Amino acid sequence: MAGAALFAVIAALALAGGVGVIASRQPVHSALSLLLVLGSLAVDYLLLGAQFIAVLQVIIYAGAIVVLFVFIIMLLHARGEEDLTSRTVLPPAAAVSLGGAFGLVLLIVLLGIAPPPAAVDGRFGTVQNVGRILFSRFLLPFEAASVLLLIGMVGAVALGKRLPARSGSLPRGGSPAAAGELRR
Repeated sequence: MAGAALFAVIAALALAGGVGVIASRQPVHSALSLLLVLGSLAVDYLLLGAQFIAVLQVIIYAGAIVVLFVFIIMLLHARGEEDLTSRTVLPPAAAVSLGGAFGLVLLIVLLGIAPPPAAVDGRFGTVQNVGRILFSRFLLPFEAASVLLLIGMVGAVALGKRLPARSGSLPRGGSPAAAGELRR
């Protein structure tokens, strides 16, 4: 019974954070509300007994992604304030359709039409179980993803690297006359 009460408190915090992400006009406040949502989800994973997923939630999402969002927000808004009065948060048609979808999901849950959740064993989400499955059944996709990420990092470094300035301003394979044409 205590788990259900704790879940209700954590769910209320997650909903409050979600509303804060959408309703806040300050981007930093939205990022902090997102941090509240992601932390609440990590606690929910702990209540489900999925310790490994909870730790990943905190390290990857709450730690790295939110910090990245805050750095981007700080860098993009360093130039000046934007006019917040001219922009709407959500168009009325989108608000009505999202409200209708939420009402439909709520109705399905309250009427009990949704199928019951599948039963899981006690090892679900533990570090040992995730590691065993990841490095046996999903070894090839795991390694393919790591190679793809490595290629992406090498490509980002190659694209971000600045070329050194050459001595002379002649274009490659060009003549001094062609360089004069380029300067005009």
